[in-house]
Formats: sequence, C-alpha cells, structure tokens
Amino acid sequence: MKLLRAIAAATLVAVLTVPAFAADAQHKLAIHVDESDEQVMNMALNNAKNVRSYYDEKGESVDIEIVTYGPGLKMLTADSPVKDRISAMSLEDENLTFAACGNTLAGMEKKAGKTIELVSEATVVPSGVVRLMELQEQGYSYVRP
Repeated sequence: MKLLRAIAAATLVAVLTVPAFAADAQHKLAIHVDESDEQVMNMALNNAKNVRSYYDEKGESVDIEIVTYGPGLKMLTADSPVKDRISAMSLEDENLTFAACGNTLAGMEKKAGKTIELVSEATVVPSGVVRLMELQEQGYSYVRP
C-alpha cells in the first residue's frame, strides 16, 4: 500500500511540474533565405512574426535567426526591398537576428569592385551554410520559405 501511495505521489508531482517546464520552454528557429525574390524575403519575415506571435501567446520564448546567402544576401543589403521591415521587427524583437554569409559578401564585393553595405541588423558569418549547420547542431528547427 505504501508503494502505491509513493507511486501516486510521484506521478502527481510529475504531472504538476510539466506545465512549469512548458512555461520556460526555449524554442529555436533558423530560417534560410537564398533567393533575391522580395516575396520570399517577406515570407521569411512573416514566418518569423507568426512563430513569435504563437509562442508569445503561450508565454514561451523563441530565438529566431534568419540566415542569408547566395542571391538571398540581397535581403540584408542597404538597398534591400525589406530593409524597413527588418529594422522595425528588430526593434520589436531582441531575439530575432540576421546572419549574412561572408563568402557571398566577398564574392559580391569582388564582382562589384566596391564594398557592399549591409543593414545595421546584419551580422556577417564566415559561411551561411555552415551557420545553418551550426544552428541545427544547437537544436534549432530549420525552415526554408
């Protein structure tokens, strides 16, 4: 009988603590952009906004990193068609970051013969592909709009 009470008590404690862990859940999302299409850029930003809203409603946190490389680096250039939206979203969400592929940037600068200016929210990483791998190794979920 004591064993049954102990099992019941342990089960009750376990059931009651699960919601406490859920409230502290940390979600992580990597969004991959490799196209210079404004519609794809906006879809990536919409994905980030929708995921943020979903977890905010649940009282849970989420880190989101948008990783750009190849033609997708256009999303983070000073003349990006979505630069104003990136700026606004960054001000609203400190857990939203933007990674720009250093390999792509170097290639673009070599081809253009000049420095390519990025939006202030961009962080240059050595390689966009490697960054995506690292994020997945750190438990980030991966989305490509």
